[in-house]
Amino acid sequence: MNGFLITFYTTQQAKFQGQWLIDWLLAAAARLDIQGATVLQALRSVDHRGQMHSAHFFELSDQPVQVQFALSAAQADSLLNYINQQQLSLFYVKAPVAFGYVGQGAAQ
Repeated sequence: MNGFLITFYTTQQAKFQGQWLIDWLLAAAARLDIQGATVLQALRSVDHRGQMHSAHFFELSDQPVQVQFALSAAQADSLLNYINQQQLSLFYVKAPVAFGYVGQGAAQ
């Protein structure tokens, strides 16, 4: 299947509407009947203002995080439109990809 890999970039402690942003994104996708996401934690990142974000030994709240979705074109549009309607400002990358399942028992 052809579609898009959408990756949102944030930090562990980011909140939106009183909820952890990671959880908010996953719940928003679920509301739109989007199945599946991957949350990746990074060691370090530099944001668009040049500010360094990293996980520290005693403090993990500034840890960079990516939330990824492999979506059809319609799902990608739906998710981005929903986020825009919520007036959430969030950096993302949208890349065209081919995706699917492989192996016995695939796509169950």
